[in-house]
Amino acid sequence: MNFKLENIVLIVATLTSFFTVFLSSAVMVAVPSLAQEFSMSNIVQNWVTMLFFLAVAIFTIPAGQLSAKYGLKKSMVIGSVIYILSSAVAIFSINSEMFLLCRLVQGIGVSFLNVASMAMVVSAFKPQNRGKAIGINVTGVYLATSTSPVIGGFLNYQFGWKSIFLTSIPFLILILVLLITQIKKEWITMGEVPIDWKGCIVYSLGILLFIYGFTRLDEMIGIILTVIGIIVLSIFVLVELREKYPVFDVKFFKNPKFSSANFAALCAYLATFAVTTIVNYHLQYIRGFDSQMAGLILLVAPLIQVIMAPISGRLSDRINPQKLAAVGMFFGAISLGMLAMLNESSSLIFLVVAMIFHGLGFGIFSSPNTNAIMSSVPPKDTSVASASVATMRVIGQTMSMGMLTLVFAFIMGDVPMISQYFPLLTASCQVTCLICMVLCAVSVLASLVGIKSNVG
Repeated sequence: MNFKLENIVLIVATLTSFFTVFLSSAVMVAVPSLAQEFSMSNIVQNWVTMLFFLAVAIFTIPAGQLSAKYGLKKSMVIGSVIYILSSAVAIFSINSEMFLLCRLVQGIGVSFLNVASMAMVVSAFKPQNRGKAIGINVTGVYLATSTSPVIGGFLNYQFGWKSIFLTSIPFLILILVLLITQIKKEWITMGEVPIDWKGCIVYSLGILLFIYGFTRLDEMIGIILTVIGIIVLSIFVLVELREKYPVFDVKFFKNPKFSSANFAALCAYLATFAVTTIVNYHLQYIRGFDSQMAGLILLVAPLIQVIMAPISGRLSDRINPQKLAAVGMFFGAISLGMLAMLNESSSLIFLVVAMIFHGLGFGIFSSPNTNAIMSSVPPKDTSVASASVATMRVIGQTMSMGMLTLVFAFIMGDVPMISQYFPLLTASCQVTCLICMVLCAVSVLASLVGIKSNVG
């Protein structure tokens, strides 16, 4: 009976991982169509992606405590309902404001889904099988990452952007039905603990100011907002240290294994998330490929990740996961070093090899790193650890795109993507890859810290 429950939990969690990533990534492909239909400016259409990630970053930590108090299954149900309804309403959007509001609400729903699904997997599986289960769950993410540009582009081209939502909603409903009818058990780890609303508000404000400011660091207002955000986040740490039941127990960061694995994750996502955009720009602008051909080449790295994630997850049950994570980011650094040399004369084989190293690196890194974080806290705090995993991911992803935008602003300026500026585009991508290679090296070092520390 328990084995059956484990399987159902893993199926639901993996489907959730797939469709939360698929729907958000596939929409990115349809942004030009959305911009045309709703008359969005370049700035507004960027918020189609940015607003979603901001919402996830803001609400993930509060979602962690709410899930622990009221139940992981219940949080999954609530997150699914929010996600389904906001996706359905998005189809009927009559203007950009309505659609962006739906994206914001989608991000809130995904916050609960990300935290509760991973915590459910960790809670349902025994420690000796946990790494394998996490690896399979992470595979759902990589599978969505690899297929969403191709499938989303096809649906958008053939049937319009609304078809992306119409295709996803039935599967989201299936997840909800499985949750309600097949998973009878509930996991409540902090039922008697009051919600730390003060911490929730301070954290949400701090992360909003910091991330939004970071994306505009080329302007004075961006610098000011980033500094204020850092100050507010520092106040959040002080508030949480004095709180008896904090929304996020920052004392966990005294555990070298927990803190080093989280910092490694932040650096890894910061270093790697912009790679897809960089390679896409190279393929479509520098080499002149169409979007369909570019999408096929972009499949290389995610497909390698799909293969490696479950393998590295199983290995992390037998080998120290932080050692594996360090090996993964070493390959990531090699990939970025190669991409830093990419120019108009580079061969396609050279690019494909770099993408293979990229997929190999992150495929080896992600599952063991997640296992290290989830295994470094007591069982009752798995939802907090899960929230930490999701938060590091989304903050790293958002900052990665912000960093790419900043480099473009400093090297290229505000110019159109036309042939006369392609040398500057190449230079911008090269500089970004060099920065990311350094961040990979930092992630390697962070993964190696605290290897001998005990579970918290």
